[in-house]
Parts: sequence; C-alpha cells; structure tokens
Amino acid sequence: MSANSDNSWFVYLVRCLDGSFYAGVTTDLKRRVRQHNGEIVGGANYTRARRPVALAWYEECENRSVAQQREYSVRRLSRREKQRLVVKAAVVKDDER
Repeated sequence: MSANSDNSWFVYLVRCLDGSFYAGVTTDLKRRVRQHNGEIVGGANYTRARRPVALAWYEECENRSVAQQREYSVRRLSRREKQRLVVKAAVVKDDER
C-alpha cells in the first residue's frame, strides 16, 4: 500500500464494527483510518459510532476529481457489490505473495 505517494489520491472502503461499509477519499490511507478510529482528530460522524473500523478496500486514482467520481460510484453499489470488491482485492493481494 503506497499510502502516502506524492499527488496520489485514494478511494477506500472501511468496514465498521457493525459490518457496514463507509466510502471516502484521501491522500493518506493510514492517517485516515486512524482518524476514523478516533486515534487522531478527524473522521466521519458515521464511523464515530461504529468503531473500530478496518480498511477493507482501496484504489489509487490519478487526482482528487477522479477519486471523488469513483467514490460516488462505489457509494451507489449494493452491499453485495461492495463485498465483491473487498473479496476481489483480497484475492489480488494473495496472488502478489
């Protein structure tokens, strides 16, 4: 995970304690997950009541605009489709080992 590449934007899904997903965009995945978990200031109201959260999926985008467009499309996916994204990403990570 190149969580802090120069000029890289990421769209991500975190899985909340209640099993729900939260989608967002960031330039620093590690920091953003820490914010969602209340370790540092920031984080969304949605995740505040559903801690801890864990990074489930992410995708690197060329800029903020592309990341926000992808976030919009991910948010519109059904729960099942979001789960498929997460499973597919896990399989790719296993193949990289």
